[in-house]
Formats: sequence, C-alpha cells, structure tokens
Amino acid sequence: MNRRTFLQSGAASIAVAAALPSLQAAPTRRRIRKGIMWGTVGVQGSVMQRMQAVKEAGYEGVEPMGGMNQDEVVKALEATGLKAGSVCCHTHWAKPLSDPNPAVREAGLEGLRMSLRDAKRYGAPAVLLVPAVVNAQVSYADAYRRSQEEIKKVVPLAEELGVRIAIENVWNNFLLSPLEAARYVDEFQSPQVGWHLDCGNIIHYGWAQHWVQALGKRIATLHIKEYSRAKADKQGKWAGFDAEFLKGDNDWPAIMKALDDIAYDGWGIAEQPGAGSPEGLRKLSTEMDQIFAL
Repeated sequence: MNRRTFLQSGAASIAVAAALPSLQAAPTRRRIRKGIMWGTVGVQGSVMQRMQAVKEAGYEGVEPMGGMNQDEVVKALEATGLKAGSVCCHTHWAKPLSDPNPAVREAGLEGLRMSLRDAKRYGAPAVLLVPAVVNAQVSYADAYRRSQEEIKKVVPLAEELGVRIAIENVWNNFLLSPLEAARYVDEFQSPQVGWHLDCGNIIHYGWAQHWVQALGKRIATLHIKEYSRAKADKQGKWAGFDAEFLKGDNDWPAIMKALDDIAYDGWGIAEQPGAGSPEGLRKLSTEMDQIFAL
C-alpha cells in the first residue's frame, strides 16, 4: 500500500466512524403484525369459515376469546395459516378480580387460567385481561389491592407457560394514568405481566402516544381502534367509537413514531366496527395497512 492509498483508506475509515453515532441513534422502525379481535368478526359461519374470511381479507392473525373449543380453533388456525396474536380473557367483566365476593374472584381467576392455557395451545404470546372494575360498591383502593392479590396467584402459571398477562386500559374507572399503569405492572416484579394498549379507549381522557412513551417495553400487545371526540361530545361518549379508521382523533403518525422510539415488535389487533362482512374485513385491513405505513 502506497502513501496515497493509505491516506485515502484512513480518511474513509474516519468518515465511517464519524457516521456511526448517528446511525446507532436512529430509531428502529416498529414491526406490527396485523390481526383482528375475534369478537368483532361478524361474518356468519363456523369458526373455520370465519377464519377463512379473515385470512382472505389480508390479516396475519386473530385474537380468539378464552374458553372457545381449543381443537376447533387449532384446526382452523392450521388450515388457514393464521396465528393467534393474543387471547381475550372471557370472564374478566362478568367475574372481575376486584369483586368483594371471593367466589366471584375465584371464578374470574379460573377464567384467566383457562385463557392462559388456551394461549399456550394456540401459540399466542399474551392474554388480554381487564384487571378490575371500580364502581360505587368497589373502591379504587380495594380494586387495586384485590386485583393484584389475585393476579399474583396466576403469575407462576404464566411464567411456566411462557404467556404474558397483558393488562388492558378500558373504561373501568381504574388505572387512568400511564404512570400509574406502569407502577401497577412493575409491582408484580415479573416480565410475564405487561400491558395491552388500546389506542381508542384512551382518547376520551388522554393521548395514546403519551401512554406508549410512559409504558415502553411493558407493552405486550396493541388494540388498534379509532375514537371521535366530536361524536362523543354531540351524541354521548359511546358514540365516539363509531368512527372510521383515520377519521377520528387518534394521532396515528405520533403513535407510530412513539412505537418506533420503543422499537415495538408485536401485534396490532383491530377492535373496530365494520367487520361484519368480507368487504368490511377487507376495508379495515386496508386502512390498518395505511396506519402502519405512517
């Protein structure tokens, strides 16, 4: 190597080294797998026929309910090539883990155990859980204490199965702040307890991107849902969910950027009106592609 070649090579090395910090600082683009919540799929037919409609509409997976016929679900998943992105616990509203009656809590806990075993059989990474319900009969403090006590009983099973318990933010008058949500999860001191972030449920009282920033790697799964504050103001808060994707108040570019910042790698599951027909399923699928491309 002559002197000129050496100097050119050295200059190139310095240029590459100078660029490394900026390359390393670049955020990792999020990877979101597209799924749909089973309870929203209104297409008529058997489990197999409904999953075929979901597959043909362009989804990668579904979120089955807990307590379904395992063999039937597995057969349909295998036949269609769909994956289970999550399992939704089927008892958490009717049998909340915050109920004053120990028998009710135990029934809810058994539903969670069943959902965890379902998730293991389906290959799903997490179970969606509404942890508690606060109302006139159940105080906030009691809901916090009872739900944690009950969930802790099941954490060893979740660890054994390798399935995460993913706490969802819903309109249950509980865990209303992302900082409190992070604290609630951290107090279990187990990586098997995380968060199922519903982007639409937040809009009535906050911004989804702020929750992404606060919860970070605690987020196990996403519900992709729209919400319109304008409709809620005019017709009542429940009417806010009657909004098409990209026509509500979710700031999807900001949400996607926040997900990039935490290098999110997981499922984005639609929980959205309009999935009652093959055409509706395809429309939602296309709109989700547009959101994920932002």
